[in-house]
Amino acid sequence: MSEDRPRVSIVVPAYNEGEAIGPFIDRVKSTVRIPFELLIVVDTPDDTTLAPVAEATALDARIRGVINTHGRGPAQAIRYGFDVAEAPTVVVTMADGSDDPRQIDALTELVERGVVVAAGSRYMAGGQQIGGPRFKRSLSRLAGTSLHLFAGIGTRDATNSFKAYNADFVRTVTIQSRDGFEIGLELTAKARRARLPVAELPTIWLDRTEGQSNFQLRKWIPKYLRWYFFAFGRPLPINEIKDAAHAGAKGSK
Repeated sequence: MSEDRPRVSIVVPAYNEGEAIGPFIDRVKSTVRIPFELLIVVDTPDDTTLAPVAEATALDARIRGVINTHGRGPAQAIRYGFDVAEAPTVVVTMADGSDDPRQIDALTELVERGVVVAAGSRYMAGGQQIGGPRFKRSLSRLAGTSLHLFAGIGTRDATNSFKAYNADFVRTVTIQSRDGFEIGLELTAKARRARLPVAELPTIWLDRTEGQSNFQLRKWIPKYLRWYFFAFGRPLPINEIKDAAHAGAKGSK
């Protein structure tokens, strides 16, 4: 691998973060030790996140603000981030500071050792979730625990967005989500159907201290349920995962 090529592309969907993106960028720069690129993905050229990102780019070329062309919303932004990522490993994390960037190195190294999905887990020993709506926390924990126990999905926190992925795996199975943050569950469920390795590390999630969350629980629950049930299906060759997921989506309509 060329020393100029990043080992990890850090994909961050952002929406009107404004100056709040500055401390996030500083945390990534001060804690991630391996070669990286930081892709902050917004939906429109007038997003308030872009101006402070441009200032950061002028000082550090590893940081890029990119405009998503797939359509609005976090799922589309994450999809676009994968499309433009240059590294063989992609980490998805949030711009609000809820995830711990000190763990990006370790998650990346798990993927480099052979897992296709490495999850930051709030629900394993040593993990924790601090803050956030109680109902949302309860649903997330229930989903993660049941998938771990009954589907053998490889992590107790399948719904967490803070994950590292083998980029070739993602490009093979594709991302079919178009709304919300269910991509983390989708790709973990696809890894399980392909019987490819998933691993986890404990993480401590902290609710954002500035701004408002863009999570729309009522709208996105049906989309999470699609991938929840998909995880329980029979084993499939990796090249059949995309079509199986598409057929399942058509059958559920």
